[in-house]
Amino acid sequence: MNIVDAKSRLDWDKFVTDHEEANFLQSWDFYEFHKSRGNEIVRRIALDKNEKIVAAYAGVVEDAKRGRHLAIAGGPILDWGKKALVKEIFEDIKAQAKAHKCVFARVRPQLERSEKAFRIFKENGLKKAPTFLSVEYAAILDLNKTEEEIMKSMHRRIRYAVNNARNKHFTIEKSRDPRDIHEFYEIEKQTAKRQEFVAFSEDFLTKQFAAFAKNNEAVLYTAKYEGKILAQNFMIFYGNEASYHYAVSTELGTKLSGSPILHIEAMRDARRRGIKRYNLWGIVGEDEKKHRFYGVSFFKRGFGGEEFKYLPAHDLIINPLKYQKTKLIETVRKKIRHT
Repeated sequence: MNIVDAKSRLDWDKFVTDHEEANFLQSWDFYEFHKSRGNEIVRRIALDKNEKIVAAYAGVVEDAKRGRHLAIAGGPILDWGKKALVKEIFEDIKAQAKAHKCVFARVRPQLERSEKAFRIFKENGLKKAPTFLSVEYAAILDLNKTEEEIMKSMHRRIRYAVNNARNKHFTIEKSRDPRDIHEFYEIEKQTAKRQEFVAFSEDFLTKQFAAFAKNNEAVLYTAKYEGKILAQNFMIFYGNEASYHYAVSTELGTKLSGSPILHIEAMRDARRRGIKRYNLWGIVGEDEKKHRFYGVSFFKRGFGGEEFKYLPAHDLIINPLKYQKTKLIETVRKKIRHT
C-alpha cells in the first residue's frame, strides 16, 4: 500500500463518484475552493500494488481558536469492510494532522449511523466529537421516482405552493456566473436578519460557487414573480447527488412561497444529468421544536423524502491536553446555540 498526495483531478473525481454514497464534500473542486480562500488542504489517495486507487480522503486545516484541526467531511472514501485499509488510512490521517500541527483531526464519513460504524471508529482510536462537522441528519429524495410520484408524496402545503407558482406563472432563471452571487448575498443578509443567523461573507459564497460552476457543478436558481425575486437556491450537482446547498428568500418570496418550484426544476435538471439522489440536507428531529433549524426541517420534510442519519463526527486526538480546551468550548457553544 502506498499513500500519496493526489495530483490528478480526473482520477480523483472518477474514484470518488464511482462510490454511490459520495457527494461534493469529497469533490476535487470543494478543496480548490478552500485553497482559493488561503486555507491549507490535504488530498490523499491510497494505491495498491497495481497503482489502482483504493481509498481517498480530502480535508481542510481549520485554524480555529478552539483548536487547530484537520476537518474531513464526507470521507474517507473506501471499502469500510477492509480493516487493514481502514487502519492505514486513519494512521495517515493522524500523520497528516501532526504534520500540519493540528490538535486533532475531525472526521464525518458517508457511513450510515449504526453500531457497526461506531465500532469501526472506536477500534481505530476515534472518539465522538463534541459537535458536528457538516450535516449528520438529512432528508433525501429518490430521483428514480417520477415527478408525479414525488408530487404525490409531498405534503399538501408544498403541492399547493408548486401549483400556485405554476398558476401565477412564476419565472425561473438559472445562472453559472459567479457575479450573480452578489444579489444572492444581499438577500442572504436580509434573510439572516429576519431569521437571526450569521450570514456567510460574499467572498465565501462567490469563491465557492465559482469553484463548482467552472465545471458545471453549481447552478444558481432564481424564482421571480412579475420581475421581483422570490427565492434563490444554490445547487451543487456532483456524482450521484444533487445537493440543496444554500438558499435565500425575500419577504415577498416567503409570503408567496417561491422556493418549492425551484426544487422541482432542480430535480428535473438532476435527472437530465443522470443523478438519482436529491439531498435536501440538514434536518433535526420532529420533537426538537426549540432547535433553531426546526422551521427549515419542517419545510424539507414537506417534500416527503427518506430521512438518513450519518455517523456523527468523530475526533482523532493528537494533543490530548489542548483538546480539553476544544471540548470545553464546543460543549458550551452547543448549549448556547441549541444545536
